[in-house]
Amino acid sequence: MYGTNGIDGVNADVDQRPAVSVVVIVYNDEARLPTAVRSVLEQTLRSVEVVIVDDHSTDGSYEVAARLAAEHPGRVRAYRLPENSGGCGAPRNAGIRETRGEYVVFLDSDDVLERNACRNLLEAAESTGADLVSGLCVRVHVDTRNRKEVPWYPWLYTRTRTLDSVSELPDLLVYDTLSTNKCYRRDFLVEGGLLFPVGIHYEDLFFSAQAYAAARRIALIPNRVYDWNVVEKAQSKSISNRRAEIANFAHRMEIHRRVDRLLADKGMAELKFHKDVKFLKHDLVLHLRDLPFRDAAYRQEFAGLARAYLASIDPAAYDDVEPIHAVCAYLLRMGDWDNLLPAVDTLTNRDKVSAPLVERDGRIYWCAEHLDAPGEEGEFARRILDVTELGYHARPVGKLFLRNELTEYEESTDAGRGGGRIRLAGRVTNPLGVVPADARLSASLEFYARRPGVRFQTFRVPVAWVRHDGPYLTWQAGVDVSRTLRPLGIVDAVWDVRLHLDVDGERTTSRLTAAEPGLTGGELPVRPRLTRLVADRVEPQVSARGHLAFRLVPDKKATVLVTRGLRGTPGKLAKSGYRKTKALRKKVTSGDTKIRLYHEVFQRMPRQRRLVVFESHLGRQYSDSPRAIYEEMRRQGLDFEAVWSYAGRPEGFPADAALVRRWSLPYLRALARAEFWIDNQSFPLKLTKRPGTTYLQTWHGSALKRMGFDEPGWKLKSRAEQAEQQRTLDRFDHFLIRSEHDVRTLAKAFRLREKVLLRVGYPRNDALVRAREKDRKDRKDRKDGKDGTDRMDRRALLAAELGIPPVPADKKVLLYAPTFRHQGQRRFALPFDVERFAETFGDEYVLLVRAHYLNHVVLPPSVRGRVVDVSGHHDVTPVLALADALITDYSSVMFDYALLDRPMFFFTYDYEEYVHEGRGTYFDLLERAPGPIVRTEDELHTVLRDSSLDEQTLKYAAARERFTADFGEYDKGTAARSVVDQFFSEWRRT
Repeated sequence: MYGTNGIDGVNADVDQRPAVSVVVIVYNDEARLPTAVRSVLEQTLRSVEVVIVDDHSTDGSYEVAARLAAEHPGRVRAYRLPENSGGCGAPRNAGIRETRGEYVVFLDSDDVLERNACRNLLEAAESTGADLVSGLCVRVHVDTRNRKEVPWYPWLYTRTRTLDSVSELPDLLVYDTLSTNKCYRRDFLVEGGLLFPVGIHYEDLFFSAQAYAAARRIALIPNRVYDWNVVEKAQSKSISNRRAEIANFAHRMEIHRRVDRLLADKGMAELKFHKDVKFLKHDLVLHLRDLPFRDAAYRQEFAGLARAYLASIDPAAYDDVEPIHAVCAYLLRMGDWDNLLPAVDTLTNRDKVSAPLVERDGRIYWCAEHLDAPGEEGEFARRILDVTELGYHARPVGKLFLRNELTEYEESTDAGRGGGRIRLAGRVTNPLGVVPADARLSASLEFYARRPGVRFQTFRVPVAWVRHDGPYLTWQAGVDVSRTLRPLGIVDAVWDVRLHLDVDGERTTSRLTAAEPGLTGGELPVRPRLTRLVADRVEPQVSARGHLAFRLVPDKKATVLVTRGLRGTPGKLAKSGYRKTKALRKKVTSGDTKIRLYHEVFQRMPRQRRLVVFESHLGRQYSDSPRAIYEEMRRQGLDFEAVWSYAGRPEGFPADAALVRRWSLPYLRALARAEFWIDNQSFPLKLTKRPGTTYLQTWHGSALKRMGFDEPGWKLKSRAEQAEQQRTLDRFDHFLIRSEHDVRTLAKAFRLREKVLLRVGYPRNDALVRAREKDRKDRKDRKDGKDGTDRMDRRALLAAELGIPPVPADKKVLLYAPTFRHQGQRRFALPFDVERFAETFGDEYVLLVRAHYLNHVVLPPSVRGRVVDVSGHHDVTPVLALADALITDYSSVMFDYALLDRPMFFFTYDYEEYVHEGRGTYFDLLERAPGPIVRTEDELHTVLRDSSLDEQTLKYAAARERFTADFGEYDKGTAARSVVDQFFSEWRRT
């Protein structure tokens, strides 16, 4: 029958009003609907009803809904719209009208509620009086093997909180636009006339904005309430994912305009800025990434829609997104397709340099166009197109991922009759002329089977020629695919292609970008290694990231036989074997398996005499005290086998040692069998040390900030967590100490026994003690009238070692070395204007910048020669020795640099935050700093301008002496020799 509201319904009498009504909407989803409804009926809160609204399905969805209503009278009711609405809005609105509960929750037929969802949402609503309660939604990728789960904007739900206005938490309105992970007071919806828009997609976004804006109180709970089931390989894309349809983008723009008007009407215009930021870095990006796959007509219509809305974006929003997001939005706004499409390639493939770039006035810009526009437009263009902070100009060619645009793809005329030759040509971006015109160039193409984490089958062919062509490098190659590719069969279904380009012996690798849609080509025969019945042809395709690839296709004559074979017993065995092989490979390379191999296999092998495993800063560097000990062992000619751990690339590590990648099987095998472990931080925490292995922990600096069990966070952990941490610390057999301050702080914080402590100083500081003695000898020689140029000679040698230009004799060297700071996804930003510094002091000083190894800094080209980034050098010790003075904040380099007895400046611009909001410090740096404390950039300039380094040396001489005595009393310049003599003297060659 039809109800008074015009929808067909199956009703049941309800004795009392339920606490919560769950509106379940469905369209052509008869298979999954029962599961969704069951997740409601099985809620721990019993006072829940289900209102199913079928959007006039063409399958049996309504019949299933009616059956569920009949099976659960009083708890389930079913309704059917008279015609399909084409969206989610109409059935949800109909559901709201039919609900009887005090609160309303929405559920889609392909999703489920967490078992305690209604109870947790209701309790929060009643305890806070909120009109709207929101909980955590989790995206469950149901078609992945382990049902991968991804929380939906989890930072919003880290704790319980109550808001009197969404303005208190703009990210809630901007990011969590779902309607389904929320509970609404029904009177709030009805009296406020809150309904979903009908006849337009993205209705959730507008409905949620209405609800957020109207709610007098909003509660957030950290509980999981909603499972959003995602099927990546679904044959039918959801409405919001049909981005190939221009109407999809038109609907998105209309919804955004409606939300903007809503915020303006509600007096919440300040929220639009946050929404603009999200639009630039999320909503727009979703569609921009698809532009290379769309034709010209789509692009033009898309641009018209986007440009109209971009005109309303707050210009300040561009500053709050990543540079490439801002660049793409600006170029789209300007209709500059020649520069936009390459920029989209970088947007899709992070770190790819897709534009030639231009340097102007010491800054790097994405392109030269638009920079000279008059007035504010030119100023805006220069601000947006400035990509200096991305650091492209500071990278050598070997560390650049360059855009390689495919300009020609042509198959030979006999390709369809047994031939398999193709001709490829392309052009590689040459940003800022990083490949010089006189460079020796050679190149090859590599075809490799696409397998996660494995390069098993690769085939290479030479490139016929590669040459300079303006801001690009062009190349051409001919490939006989039939003779080159030798797939195993169904295992190697997809083959990718990349270009290896050698520039004066340095290599850079790039993928082949298909810049225009519609790459066409026939099927090319190949010679499979297993059987032609599986697949003996390949066809070109464009990957999701826009790169050329080849996919295996079965021989058409054998299609039926192959299909039968794959469905029969042999095929099932083959596929089963392949799946098992993949599973085994994944299992063998997993972290748990490696740990098990370490303990159950490698540790049962005989211990290898005189095997020493070295590691510095978790394998990131060849540096610090492990390096000093290693080099002392080599200097003394000891007979031992050295293994150095590395993370990333093994560049800069010693050639006379075995190098193993951290966490690799050779690494674990070496640790399990070693006689000595030597590192300055920690070998993997879950690896136990076998009896007979000696662990020398050199540590990486004295402590200003609280460490270990002195940290407030560690005191809050459970006993089990604390016991696990103590177990890893108890692996240390010896811990190097450089002062009694270390005993009172580090040793106490790590709960180390007295017998573990080695009061010998830091081996890394031996070089600094020697440099100090040479400085003193220089000063004495100058006082005695002798030639005092030795310091200048040493400075030139150190500069050469660091790979930086020689420092002129009339300039001093300043080193800025800050401590580690959490910067999120952004690069470390210097707390002062480096261009202003160079302009002010460039004639007097050369400034070296040494970022913490976990941070990264980019210097603009404008300061070239006056400010030098030395962060990439493994070892900080020669950098310290080179510097005539140090500028730092709270970094432990202060304790090491003090040994040189040279001036130090303390730029503590965030002292209160660092000390009081962080984990605290062991002493007040403001009272004991052996140099001036400055809080602002202007104060730093003043102290450098008003007093020379010589004056600073004299003024703080007594303070530095006390500081060194307090924090470096055992650094006598003999630490490395002392360690080697104590532990390795018997290894001297006879």
